[in-house]
Amino acid sequence: MHATPKVAVVGAGAIGLAIGSAFARAGSTILLCGGRTPVESITIVEDGVPQTWEATHLDTPGELGDVDVLVLAVKAYATDAMAGWLRTGADAGATILVAQNGVEQVQRVAPHIGQADAIPAIVYLNVERTAPGVATMRRVGEHDIALPSAGAGAALAATLAVGGMRMNAAADFPEVLWTKMMINCAGNSLTSLTRRRSEVLLDPAIAALARSITREVAAVARAEGAAVTEADADAVVAWLQAAAPANNTSSMREDVMAGRPIEHDALTGAVVRIAASHGVDVPVNTMILALLGALRPEEG
Repeated sequence: MHATPKVAVVGAGAIGLAIGSAFARAGSTILLCGGRTPVESITIVEDGVPQTWEATHLDTPGELGDVDVLVLAVKAYATDAMAGWLRTGADAGATILVAQNGVEQVQRVAPHIGQADAIPAIVYLNVERTAPGVATMRRVGEHDIALPSAGAGAALAATLAVGGMRMNAAADFPEVLWTKMMINCAGNSLTSLTRRRSEVLLDPAIAALARSITREVAAVARAEGAAVTEADADAVVAWLQAAAPANNTSSMREDVMAGRPIEHDALTGAVVRIAASHGVDVPVNTMILALLGALRPEEG
């Protein structure tokens, strides 16, 4: 690792900017990679107060050079399009921090990184990108980011904690990962389909639907060996309802409203695929997947 660590962020959207800001606060040099609009700084607004850090914009993977950490923060469906950045970072010896939704982060990047270490990140922050290089960040729940305690996860968690993130270096990472999957499959899907913010979870009928979604996801998690119970599934919906008065949005809803593609395949799609591999019946998630798949960007 360099005396001043170099961190490349591939995907300067809301989550990429938030994680990049933590590495910058911890003293790392930040490289913002690709994108249609060159961005040479990160500004995070929290509680109405902006803070800005310098960054260097790179146009192509050939400019990357040696790098210690590469943060992949594009939507799951865009992973293959970032293959050049992933290969170059892996060849440079970078640890690949995969800040994406779902439970298939490591499998998704594996074809592009050879023997490099890939660490999945679970992000709880509610972040909205408001302009190129600028995002508003809200903290929800007890932790901001969770990483597995195995491998390079603990060291990355320590660095991000220095950068102001409330970290969970989790020994029980599969349970933590599937709990976040329940949050996303209920919260992202229902806010997207209704095009309403988190307050929609306070509607009794929507809350009941959310519980059906999370209970099915919990059953798939158990089939995968994660210790996730039906009570945990109900607790997720209660947590979403408790957060509802803050009027948060979801990343998938924001994509729907902006007419962008959505990453339903990495969330509900993964649940349906994995359920089928175990013979677990998930009729509600199957229906939700069909409805999400019927959305069209031009209708957003």
